[in-house]
Amino acid sequence: MIDLHIHILPGLDDGSRDTEESLEMARCAVAGGIKAVVATPHVMTGVYNNTREKILAAVQELRGVLQTHNIPLAVYPGAEYMLEPEIPRWLKEGRALTLYDGGKYLLVEFPAGEIPVYANQTLFEIALQGVTPVIAHPERNRRFIEDPDLLLSFIDRGALCQCTAGSLTGLFGSRVRQVAIDYLLDGCYHFIGSDAHGTGGRSPDLAKACRVAEGYSAGLGELLTMDNPERLLQGHAPARPPVLEKEVNKSKLGFLGRLWRKKFTSR
Repeated sequence: MIDLHIHILPGLDDGSRDTEESLEMARCAVAGGIKAVVATPHVMTGVYNNTREKILAAVQELRGVLQTHNIPLAVYPGAEYMLEPEIPRWLKEGRALTLYDGGKYLLVEFPAGEIPVYANQTLFEIALQGVTPVIAHPERNRRFIEDPDLLLSFIDRGALCQCTAGSLTGLFGSRVRQVAIDYLLDGCYHFIGSDAHGTGGRSPDLAKACRVAEGYSAGLGELLTMDNPERLLQGHAPARPPVLEKEVNKSKLGFLGRLWRKKFTSR
């Protein structure tokens, strides 16, 4: 498996505190069947001012430490950007760090309790530069929880989505889990990432969430934790996840939800 979202670089954010914790996270990842990770420290103006150069240097250093300790985990560069209006400018100036440093996909998160008024315009401007935004853990955002149709509108404009593994296993509570499952069945997720911050509750574990996804559709867990992350590594677009049948009251789906289901189940 490949983990596209992990805070394993020591001392850069609220994830790994030091090299020893990074080593423990790496050992945990390998033991759980993860062969590669994309290190995605937070980039948040005024809080985590991690530059492209700083992240790349930290990745190189961690690679050397892992080699010294004979831990067979490949580490690639990336970042998790809090959505800010300045991101398109950073991309244009070559200052932003995309997943795998491949120049095609950018991991972004929204504030936990809101969808910023500038979200649509910023994502549009990111896409204008040939970069596809990947929305991290939408199931944990209060506005997406209250109105799931909002996420479908972003996907319909070309955004991709990444689910946090712990959301599918109940780590963040039953409501988040149900929203995550609903999004999974609606074909909203292109990837599952651990969003690991250590070796405790939020550890680098994809296996449990992979099994949850497989329980709904054979091959779905493999698609979201292996195939699609690998496709990004090779410079290819991810495969479209399937839309699965579920027992719903269609009158409660909302307009965008019905439109989404009609559009993508008719293909």
